[in-house]
Amino acid sequence: MSETKGARTSARLAESMLELIQRNGYSGTGLNTVVEHAGAPKGSLYFHFPRGKEELGEKAVELAAERFGALLADSAPEPATPGEVVRRVIETLAGMLDDADFQLGCPVSVVTLEMGAINERLREACANAFESWIAPVAELLVAHGRPRADARALATAVVGMVEGAVIMSRARRSTEPLHHAARALSVLLDRDGEATA
Repeated sequence: MSETKGARTSARLAESMLELIQRNGYSGTGLNTVVEHAGAPKGSLYFHFPRGKEELGEKAVELAAERFGALLADSAPEPATPGEVVRRVIETLAGMLDDADFQLGCPVSVVTLEMGAINERLREACANAFESWIAPVAELLVAHGRPRADARALATAVVGMVEGAVIMSRARRSTEPLHHAARALSVLLDRDGEATA
């Protein structure tokens, strides 16, 4: 019973850290705010995350990676083309951004920009998160006839374009950059896929 309660507390803390990073950035998120947001007992933070903010930030990045991975998997029903899958993902992200009044950004890019040059654990967590998104996109492209090296390069570009479009959409308080990215990637992935198939 206590393990279940402990797991729930740990999950609430990670969830709160993730949401607060999206809103306030990593540097702008204090541990007291996380504990208060999570409604967790004060002493529970260091019990579950002995290395404090760094470990909690790492867990939040992992959680963000899992969620985006699930979104990608949910957007890829057979027999969807790579362009259709990427378009669905981007349209979902655009809806989430709009629903949040452009207050939520990608926590992985936020942590990378703020901490990547000064904290190796967090940099590595962010690199792993990006890789967890690139790899399935590359596999999808391979499954649709791309050579593996080309698929890997293109998947990296896809993730980079989506990340950039999220940042531009927040800056402009408009989902237009995301919709432009969706259209461009859909055409690129499907047209080129047909050409190499």
